Amino acid sequence: MTTVGVIGCGYWGPNLIRNFAENDEAQLLWMCDADPKRLETMGRRYPFARTTSDYREVLSDSRVDAVVIATPVATHYRFTKESLVAGKHVLVEKPFTTSVCEAEELIALAERCGLALMVDHTFVYTGAVRKIKEIVESGEIGDLLYFDSVRINLGLFQSDINVVWDLAPHDLSIMDFIVEREPVAVSAIGSCHVEQGIENIAYLMLRFADSFIAHFHFNWLSPVKIRRTLIAGSRKMIVYDDIEPTEKVRVYDKGVTTNRCEEGTDKEATYQTLVSYRTGDVWVPKLDPREALRHVCAEFVEAIAQARRPLTDGHAGLRVVRLLEAAQRSISNGGQFIKV
Repeated sequence: MTTVGVIGCGYWGPNLIRNFAENDEAQLLWMCDADPKRLETMGRRYPFARTTSDYREVLSDSRVDAVVIATPVATHYRFTKESLVAGKHVLVEKPFTTSVCEAEELIALAERCGLALMVDHTFVYTGAVRKIKEIVESGEIGDLLYFDSVRINLGLFQSDINVVWDLAPHDLSIMDFIVEREPVAVSAIGSCHVEQGIENIAYLMLRFADSFIAHFHFNWLSPVKIRRTLIAGSRKMIVYDDIEPTEKVRVYDKGVTTNRCEEGTDKEATYQTLVSYRTGDVWVPKLDPREALRHVCAEFVEAIAQARRPLTDGHAGLRVVRLLEAAQRSISNGGQFIKV
């Protein structure tokens, strides 16, 4: 049984608290937040757990095995470091840290202490993304050609981070999990329309060592909410629409076939011979309907019990932060490609 304390009961914290409270292999001991009204609400909901406004009470409790950090990103480094120094395993909300240096230091500290360090890249644990991973790994769609993602909506505007640091961790972690290759350079452009210095719209492009390419669009100033990803393979293509209530993943047997042409043919005939289009069936796979956070909490608890690295460990968090940091540098330099 893994005993858990949760620091942060704001936007995401209650979801984590609920899932740990419902996990048979975990015991919720503490809930911590600076807002007494939030603590009172959570205390009524989970009366078996203690509440406090001082996170040091959680860290000093020898009964606590693990700490869950669901606070603003600017506090992640400090809370995670103090938790690791206190001998606690840590699950931290995304993005992992505000810089690559902070992420690398925390990973090294966790490894020296022999503690599990996990980042809550929630979408990696959804039934849709896990099914896409399974399809890609099977080779069914062929060689990967591109990854194109759109995540836009009206708000929520943040005062401490821009749209890249707010929304990009979702799609970058999905890409990192599915593609399993690291980009060599990042280019990004963004604009500030509401608050100067905080981009509310951004476009990111990732270059890889081969012909694979990835593109992302993030926007807080859109009249519609779109959560759609296209993953193209040489044989088939996948459309992942997270807004779709029932058919979130569709696999299209569509593509382009190229053929060699004989010498001596004219240009038009050559083009017609080189390129032909293929259209086949559309397949809608069955997905695991269970809540992604249920899998997140289970993975954290199991990793601790089995003394192994979690699926989305500190290194996964670092890879995403490295891209976020490079994207921010690129925005500041007018879209210049930044080597990763």
